[in-house]
Amino acid sequence: MRLPSSIFVSVSLFTAETTAALYLSSTYRSAGDQIWQGLTLLFTLVPSVLVQLTLTFIHRDLGRDRPLVLLLHILQLGPIVRCLEAFCIYGSVGRVEEPYVSITRKKQIPRGGQSEEVERQVGQAEGKLFTHRAAFVRSSVIQAFLGSAPQLTLQLYICALQQGVSIGRGTLMVISLLSIVYGALRCNILAIKIKYDDYEVDVRPVAYMCIFLWRSFEIASRVVVLVLFSSVLQLWILPVVLLNFIVFFFYPWILFWLSHSPFPENIEKTLTRVGTTIVLCLLTFLYAGINMFCWSAVQVKLCDPDLINKSQNWYRMAVYYVLRFVENASLLLLWFMYKTEVYNFICAPLLVLLLLLAYGIAIFFMLVFYQFCHPCRRLFSSSMTQGLWTCSSLLCLSCNSASPQNRPTRKSPCPPTRKEPANDGAQDTSSDTTDDMPNETTYDMLNDTVCDSPNKVSNSICVGINGDINHSVSCNA
Repeated sequence: MRLPSSIFVSVSLFTAETTAALYLSSTYRSAGDQIWQGLTLLFTLVPSVLVQLTLTFIHRDLGRDRPLVLLLHILQLGPIVRCLEAFCIYGSVGRVEEPYVSITRKKQIPRGGQSEEVERQVGQAEGKLFTHRAAFVRSSVIQAFLGSAPQLTLQLYICALQQGVSIGRGTLMVISLLSIVYGALRCNILAIKIKYDDYEVDVRPVAYMCIFLWRSFEIASRVVVLVLFSSVLQLWILPVVLLNFIVFFFYPWILFWLSHSPFPENIEKTLTRVGTTIVLCLLTFLYAGINMFCWSAVQVKLCDPDLINKSQNWYRMAVYYVLRFVENASLLLLWFMYKTEVYNFICAPLLVLLLLLAYGIAIFFMLVFYQFCHPCRRLFSSSMTQGLWTCSSLLCLSCNSASPQNRPTRKSPCPPTRKEPANDGAQDTSSDTTDDMPNETTYDMLNDTVCDSPNKVSNSICVGINGDINHSVSCNA
């Protein structure tokens, strides 16, 4: 049984960030900055309450007689108590014989074309540790993107306005960045384990390092871009943020509405329809918060029983990173045009170049992870390179079909000519008829490609883009 080190890291980041935020808010109060003090406390207490609710919901403490645990959650000490409980469970393993064990069956990642199924006994203690790990993974994601990400953006914005970094503010920013990167890393691992639940997934240290570098460059560059833009165009940052949130919040609901699926009722038996709707809204809100700063490895799919899209959609990922790169470049261009004398001490063109280069490095490490370090890359129906190549081919086909020279045009009538013999006239008529017909080859090929059924195992563009697989190593969607 593995040491619950991930639980210890989550609790350490949560405790350190909360302590640093409380200390910094006290310094703001001493300096008379009540607005900064209020916002710092807001981005600390709200995610802390959500973390307590998440741990209570996953462990189902409301239906159990544990008043002391509930009291500690109200006092915002729930993660510390859960961490101590997890280590106590880990320390008691092997001392007492398990009265009940369950058997789990997991497939091994195929290496020589075959996949063997392995049975393993799971005791009660290991099952409880699994519940603790699952609860802390979700709480880490909530803490990262609903607390640490806004906190880091706020403190960096204050540094830009005051042109200085204090020790307390710098410490809080470093801890917040580590918390965001760790939450994104846990989100990646959670997505892999959900998508390939039937397989025994072993994530190697090289994969962890690739994800860490990928998320670090992506999140850091994104936060700096937002802060630079908001420091010169304070009013325009609100439409940018609201547009991002609205798009990613309603995107899963639009897909759910188009699928005509029944309303999900299997989230929790004790929840009413109103309670289920609130939980789903919170889930999509978290999904929007993740996509505001980085690509969400867990794609929400409300019509799925697990509420997670288990297909590997290269096309959606490519579109996201292209649009996000264009958005970052546009925001940096506007900042460069409207920057004030506050930024005279830095080289603005060099800073723009470094930020775009950092985002490009993040994309590079993402490609390395999916191409070489992904633990389940042998189960992909298409590789990362093939998927991106197919996406670019589809975009080229779409651009070519939309270009003016490829659009069907009507030929102008030819002037009357001298009548030729019968045989030659028949050939000319056939030739003229063929020339006057619109060029429909491009449209037929594009329509056949797009409308091809994704359930067929073929070389069509849709199958290559979606890269859909299931747990039985099938190419069906």
